[in-house]
Amino acid sequence: MDNIRNIDNSLMQPHLISFQNTVYASNPRCPPDYGSPHANNSNQVFNLNGEVNFGVNSDGQYMNMNYINYMLVSDLEVYSVKAVVIQQASNLRQINTTHEVSKQWREPPQWSEQSFQQLKDFVSRYKPLPDMKISEVNILLVGQINAGKSSFFNSLNSIFRGEISARACAGSSQHSLTTDLRKYRIRNRATSGYLNFRLCDTRGLEEEMSMHLQDMALLLDGHLSDQYKFNPMAHATQRDLGFVLNPTFQDKIHCVAFVVDGSSIDVIKGNVSQKLMHFRSLMIERGIPHVVFLTKLDKVCPMVDEDVRKIYQSQACKKAIETAADVIGIPRGHVFPVKNYEQETQLQTNVSIVALTAMRQTLVFADDYLEDQYELQSDQ
Repeated sequence: MDNIRNIDNSLMQPHLISFQNTVYASNPRCPPDYGSPHANNSNQVFNLNGEVNFGVNSDGQYMNMNYINYMLVSDLEVYSVKAVVIQQASNLRQINTTHEVSKQWREPPQWSEQSFQQLKDFVSRYKPLPDMKISEVNILLVGQINAGKSSFFNSLNSIFRGEISARACAGSSQHSLTTDLRKYRIRNRATSGYLNFRLCDTRGLEEEMSMHLQDMALLLDGHLSDQYKFNPMAHATQRDLGFVLNPTFQDKIHCVAFVVDGSSIDVIKGNVSQKLMHFRSLMIERGIPHVVFLTKLDKVCPMVDEDVRKIYQSQACKKAIETAADVIGIPRGHVFPVKNYEQETQLQTNVSIVALTAMRQTLVFADDYLEDQYELQSDQ
């Protein structure tokens, strides 16, 4: 602006003039006459007269079309708006491409109403191995806070209720929203009967306010009943309300699902990771099968956020699956992607298919455990 001399201060405000293909940023100067369209060497100014196509008129005070057409400016900057937009679109396509893989990293389920109904029928008709003489199996949900344990129960409950429901308190919080052990049953609205399994929701694992290590063993062995209140400062004892002194096989846990936030699998805090590993060692001692429900993959990959069917084509999701398998120490085939109902207000077939696929395989693993226990009892 050093080139401007003897100009009224009221005209020194910068203005933005948008043409059809270009944008000119300028400081105006009112000419004594219309001038010519070429540069004035003595005053080093440019004349803006002639026909132009405006996208946005200048918002300067007392500006009008004629005033702008015959304005003198001392500095003229030209930007190709169209070129910038094309570049941004190109960059966006490049970002999305980095999330794709050339082929599916796992055989996906069939994305159809028929497939949904088949999965739903399998889960609803499931019955435990008759030889074990139990009416239902217990599936334990365990993981760090805000991973989506309660949300998974709500999602599955919504599928069989036929509409979005929220029986379990879910959401984000500094500490676990679940403080009691809940052994939820799910009612199939189509038959009015309960499904033959319970989803056992636990207090989320965190660095300080967490489930006591000894409570983990008591929980697996069936010593803690429904609505037992966890005490982070002390483990359960026989004197506590809800303590089961002599649990039956029906009271025990028959399969465990680690619910892991796929968007933060790389940054699980050391103390929480140690608790997960301690939990896993207890399961291995007891021969209890375990799987991983990998949640929040819509935050890992923009493609999945737009279309959940892209899970099995996403490079980012594939990497998250592999990382979760390494962290927990289980085969990749035991890690199941999950998309909980969170922002949706209506059921979506493809979202339900993902949840039912994970639940179906979990029930199969629970039956494997029952089969092993039956053989052990038969050999005694």
